[in-house]
Amino acid sequence: MYLNKTFIIGNLTRDPELKALPSGNKVCSFGMATNRVFKNKEGQRQDATEYHNIVVFGRVAELAAQYLKKGSQALIEGRMQTRSWDGTDGQKKYRTEIVAESVQFGSRPGGAGAGKFGGESKATDDSKDPGAKDAPAPTDTIEYPSEEINPDDIPF
Repeated sequence: MYLNKTFIIGNLTRDPELKALPSGNKVCSFGMATNRVFKNKEGQRQDATEYHNIVVFGRVAELAAQYLKKGSQALIEGRMQTRSWDGTDGQKKYRTEIVAESVQFGSRPGGAGAGKFGGESKATDDSKDPGAKDAPAPTDTIEYPSEEINPDDIPF
């Protein structure tokens, strides 16, 4: 069994760039940075930053280009992919990127809930269900029983 799944939370290092493929599909690319904090052998705090190339396709690409900008926080869910091509100098070039399947927007500057993703906007590719974007999700309500529950009746 194989698994190629990536989750990252970070900040955009450049504004998203939206382009159209010859097929008409939209593609958006941008960079993200993630930070890792650890202690070295001497016990001193160290920061390490990793930079990631992100590629998004379809409707999610359009939403990412519209709502994200340099410095925005986002959670990306996707897969790793490495492309190769021949450069202008004849050398073989490689680029490893994350192909995003889902983009969850982080908090807006000056907004409530800074740094939390629970109530923020999420963009996913729901192309399998075209009506999913048009209708709001139904709100489920919990109906509690009207009679009192006796703790002695609970079997555990």
